Amino acid sequence: MNVFIIAEAGVNHNGSVELAKKLIDVAVVSGVDAVKFQTFKAEKLVSKNSQKADYQKENMKDGDNSQFNMLKKLELDIDTHNELISYCNDKNIMFLSTPFDHDSIDMLDDLKLPIFKIPSGEITNLPYLRHIGSLKKEVILSTGMADMGEIEDALDILIEAGTLKENITILHANTMYPTPMEDVNLKAMVTIGNTFDVVYGYSDHTLGIEVDIAAVAMGASCIEKHFTLDKTMEGPDHKASLEPEELKAMVKAIRNIELALGSSIKKPSKSETPNIKVARKSIVANCDIRKGETLTVDNLSIKRPENGINPMRWDEIVGTIANKDYEEDELI
Repeated sequence: MNVFIIAEAGVNHNGSVELAKKLIDVAVVSGVDAVKFQTFKAEKLVSKNSQKADYQKENMKDGDNSQFNMLKKLELDIDTHNELISYCNDKNIMFLSTPFDHDSIDMLDDLKLPIFKIPSGEITNLPYLRHIGSLKKEVILSTGMADMGEIEDALDILIEAGTLKENITILHANTMYPTPMEDVNLKAMVTIGNTFDVVYGYSDHTLGIEVDIAAVAMGASCIEKHFTLDKTMEGPDHKASLEPEELKAMVKAIRNIELALGSSIKKPSKSETPNIKVARKSIVANCDIRKGETLTVDNLSIKRPENGINPMRWDEIVGTIANKDYEEDELI
């Protein structure tokens, strides 16, 4: 099964349709499966006096600490959604977006999005989960900040609302931008998969690409990663995002690891089979041996190539009688 790679543009379009299209272009060139944005109405998402997160204050030195004002500038309306979806269709890449409120869920459902991505912050939002669950679509659930009990509750709500369990992928995640390596806890991803018997993956906010590659090696079937045109741009998430060349490198590495994981059956591969003759050895004469002499550990040796008696039969050959003359290095 191919790893489903989501390039998370998020709000890195800074409210500009042109920038959003450039991000889609980068996603297409990198070879990801989907490019994802965020759909919200600032009024429905945060209260007017809500403060920015510390990392947002750090990354946006505009002196305005209002989360509402920041998000209001990053909204994408229905026309923009239609324009970006049609642009993605032309470029043959899947458009996805994360809804953050009920109106946005309905809007994305009307736009016939094939997959609904639930962000970490909504995992304890029962009415929201029930609404998405009732759409009976494919669901990807991020679990940053959650413990196993909260994941179980969210899963139960989605399933009770009508979504099939086999249509749910759960992503291990950490919502710190950027996530410190010691907080990644990638083994928890496998715990989630085993405990709930679900398809699992990883939504990554670390700097770099090595954790994503490790996640794929550990069985992740979905990877989500933030990307940007330029890390130094003004905005909350640019700093913890990959630049275009890094995104390309991540996709290439993941596709290589997919191939390298193979079938789990241990046998000589097609490419190495010719090497058996060259690299393995046979039992040979260590010196000239006359017919009738006893073959011993002193007059026998083991050398390449492998076209004589297998050295694993050493014990049954030692002590037998030579039935012909042998020259040094001749196969027994």
